Amino acid sequence: MLRHLMYKIKSTGPITVAEYMKEVLTNPAKGYYVYRDMLGEKGDFITSPEISQIFGELLGIWFISEWMATGKSTAFQLVELGPGRGTLVGDILRVFTQLGSVLKNCDISVHLVEKTPQGWREVFVDIDPQVSDKLRFVLAPSATPAEAFIQHDETRDHVEVCPDAGVIIEELSQRIALTGGAALVADYGHDGTKTDTFRGFCDHKLHDVLIAPGTADLTADVDFSYLRRMAQGKVASLGPIKQHTFLKNMGIDVRLKVLLDKSNEPSVRQQLLQGYDMLMNPKKMGERFNFFALLPHQRLQGGRYQRNARQSKPFASVVAGFSELAWQ
Repeated sequence: MLRHLMYKIKSTGPITVAEYMKEVLTNPAKGYYVYRDMLGEKGDFITSPEISQIFGELLGIWFISEWMATGKSTAFQLVELGPGRGTLVGDILRVFTQLGSVLKNCDISVHLVEKTPQGWREVFVDIDPQVSDKLRFVLAPSATPAEAFIQHDETRDHVEVCPDAGVIIEELSQRIALTGGAALVADYGHDGTKTDTFRGFCDHKLHDVLIAPGTADLTADVDFSYLRRMAQGKVASLGPIKQHTFLKNMGIDVRLKVLLDKSNEPSVRQQLLQGYDMLMNPKKMGERFNFFALLPHQRLQGGRYQRNARQSKPFASVVAGFSELAWQ
């Protein structure tokens, strides 16, 4: 992969961080996602669905709650962007067995932009002139299209922008506004406050993003304030809220007790408790992961959702997860 990247840079010049991420992660010949089993204890990182079945089950309850609140449509789709092994949707379908699913891969890359005395300049990846087999970051000599995504009142000196995510949010917002539905985003992220979050993971440890490309996962935190802006007011947004708050509101303590009461195996009980701690502990994933939702405006305004000329259902203004779930 390093040889391929250097040939590419020598041929066309320095590349954007977004292009670097796409090559390293998804290149069909050497891409990290193509040839490595990156999930689980033997991989480089672990995700919430891989930690405990409860995570996916509670998301299944969230979708059922929204389905009921919007009139119990007889046909709809569950779309998971970036499904990995499909563990999450499998857990959801166990809760809601009549659900149809559509799975799509979703590679999201970011552009890094830095404030300089000459204005905003994008960060590129180039070959280090001092060490022939080493990569380095450089600043673009002039303006690039990525700078158009910087807000005029931006106060941070370093900003990560993701046009690909903006396109996805725009399409989701338009679909939800026109035909109903909901989108739930769960990921590492912040609300427009962080700067340098671009990082690599190998063997569950931080890894230099420019060293041994193709052997480590590359990622960056989601800027939820950017997602909110890209919705352009077409739909309502909720969050971000911390994972431990969302899951507690969804009844994770109740579900854990049910599973513990049903199990007589000490190893299973220990696994359930360890998974709960990993998901909920603020020092682990409890405060690192966030939840963010897009919903029709009527869903929060107590209006009515018109299915057809003969049927309409009232909306409930409370959205599960973002306020405490009422068990009835």
